[in-house]
Order: sequence, then C-alpha cells, then structure tokens
Amino acid sequence: MSKTDPYAFASLAAEQIIKGMGVVTLPVDPKGIARGRGIEVVAKPMENDGVSGMLLRFGNEFAIAYATHHENEGFENFSVAHELGHYFLPGHADAVITGDTGSHASRAGYSSSDKYEAEADRFAAGLLMPRHLFFPALERAGSGLSAIEKLKTLCMTSLHATAIRYTQCSRDPVAIIISRDSIIEHCFMSAALKNVDGIDWIRKRERVPRNTATFAFNQVTTNVLHGARIEGTSNLQDWFGGRRSIEISEDIVGLGRYGKTLTVLYDIDIPEPEDEDDEQSLIDSWTPHF
Repeated sequence: MSKTDPYAFASLAAEQIIKGMGVVTLPVDPKGIARGRGIEVVAKPMENDGVSGMLLRFGNEFAIAYATHHENEGFENFSVAHELGHYFLPGHADAVITGDTGSHASRAGYSSSDKYEAEADRFAAGLLMPRHLFFPALERAGSGLSAIEKLKTLCMTSLHATAIRYTQCSRDPVAIIISRDSIIEHCFMSAALKNVDGIDWIRKRERVPRNTATFAFNQVTTNVLHGARIEGTSNLQDWFGGRRSIEISEDIVGLGRYGKTLTVLYDIDIPEPEDEDDEQSLIDSWTPHF
C-alpha cells in the first residue's frame, strides 16, 4: 500500500489561503472567509440524510448553505469549509456543478470515496486547523482523547475532524478509528505509525478485534447513544498484528446520534531496532539447544 498522501495538496492550498490572509490565531472563521469573498452563507435544515451542505452557483455568484440538524457548531464550520474547498480548489466548481446555474450537495466528514469530496474534506481540515497554528497547540494539548477534545474546543471543529487532523499532525505513533457496531468504517494513522515495520494497516469494513476495549464498548448500545467514554488499554497485536506484544492506551467515546464510536490509540512505545536486537540476543542466550 502506498504511503503517499494523494490529497495533501488540498490541505496545503487551504493553509496558504490562511497565511495569505494573515490569520495568526485559532479558531478560523470559515463563514467570515466566505462572506469576505462575496459568498452568501445560509443556515438551513437539509432534507436528505447525510447532506452536510450545498454550494450554489448563479452565473459568477456563489452561495453556501449548511446543515443545522446536528446542532453542532464544529460540524457546521467543517461543512462551510468543505464547500469553500469546492469554491477554491481548481476545477471543483465546474466538476460538481453542471452549467452556470446549479447546486451541489456535499457529504462532508470523510464519508465519501468521491475524489472531489475527499479533496474538499482535506481542504476543510487545512483551513480550520492549518498546520502552522495547529501543531503548536497539539504540542501543548497532551495525548489521547483529552488532547483531541482540547483542540476541538480551541479550533471550534467537530470531534471527528479534529481527531483525524490530530493523527495527520502528530509526531507520535497514534491512530483513530471510527466504528459502528462491530465494523470499522475508517482508520487514520499518523506517519510515525505507518512507518512501523511489521504491522498491518487497518482497512475499511474490517471487524473490530474481539480482544479490544472498543469491541466490548460497542456491545452496549447505550454507550454510543449516551456518549459514554472510557480510558482503557489493549495490545498492539490485537489491532495491527505483527510480532510485537506491546500494551497501548485505548480511549473510547460514543458519538451519540451519529451511532458511531471514536477510538484513539496512543502511547504506542515501539522499541528501537537495536533494543529489539539486544532483547532477542538475551532470549537466544537463555534458550536451551538440543
């Protein structure tokens, strides 16, 4: 599997816009950015399930409508930033809207495999959590779910989007997993974890490993619906296979009306290669040979 990121350019494009505007503090106001470009921004309930926002075009004029049914300001900010991705990224408006007058309904939030939707999601993350502002805040936030929650409050973003950005910017081996019942919907891993040799990458639609705290958590429906949270531990092998049996931290929170669970895996202490060689040599020296 390729370790390159085909959508990194979208985040970089958004970050350049923030730098060009001279924004030096968080949070970023996507509605203000839109209105500064002459784009009308309207809050409205969406009739179709899963629709987070719409980009509308009337000749050379644009408008953005964003969903309010989740009653989540962070989700709304991400939805507006996602539509700005379709507005700013080259070729997007023409690709998603047919003709000079029309509209495009989006499903922001990393739920679509469509190229343009994925690029707009990455643009939104870069716009609301630009690396040059987000990284220093991440360094001060700590680790695990509590760190993500602090960053969410600072950036006025959704917990889901913040968790993903946390993995994209962290120097440590960390991962976040979104699951529904016993099925993994997606997993994001930090670069440091992706580069660990001898592990398997978690894929979409795999089953949640049975020996994990997340599996037990998801067996109780009210945990998810009531936003319960636990701080537990699991083993690196349970999630990623390989030969290393290493205890790791596993924070879990139910995402309420979304019907999903967010899992954060961290404190993944991978031994240095020379330390593993020394340990294996010690084991070999005490192993009787017949």
